[in-house]
Amino acid sequence: MTTPPFGNMGQRSPGLPNLPTPPTGWPVGSYATYAEAQRAVDYLADHDFPVGDVTIVGVDLMLVERVIGRLTWGRVLASGALSGVWMGLFVGLLLAYFQNNYGAVIVGVVGGVLFSVLFAALSYSFTRGRRDFTSASQLVAGRYDVLSAPRNAEQAKDMLAKLAMGPGPESVD
Repeated sequence: MTTPPFGNMGQRSPGLPNLPTPPTGWPVGSYATYAEAQRAVDYLADHDFPVGDVTIVGVDLMLVERVIGRLTWGRVLASGALSGVWMGLFVGLLLAYFQNNYGAVIVGVVGGVLFSVLFAALSYSFTRGRRDFTSASQLVAGRYDVLSAPRNAEQAKDMLAKLAMGPGPESVD
């Protein structure tokens, strides 16, 4: 099982510092993508390397904002209505469960839609056309370095060199 680059942000692992600190260790590999760096560490783990001594470091960080589409009043109101349906359904079901009144579901959905559409319309009107698009942001690195504690760095380098060379010829016994 793998953890995403920014997973477990609220959880503290044993042995890790509380405050942000620069990584330590010797570079044993450098990769263009996170997937390649992850594959390298997975290779080390599969070959019984002590991966607790390994760190993946994203270098030359960039915030990439990918534009998804144009934002119009129709999209704003539809998005508000859709989110209101889900929230209203949730509240309505809770009320119906505790009051044994299933009409509360309809009231919850209608109330959620009205509130969310109103809130979405007000929020969009305050932008006054300065942001008429939707986007998704992502933190991306220019490269990903794999570091190892000095006591195991040479072994890690050797193992990752074998990985880079690919599978060797099959030996015949």
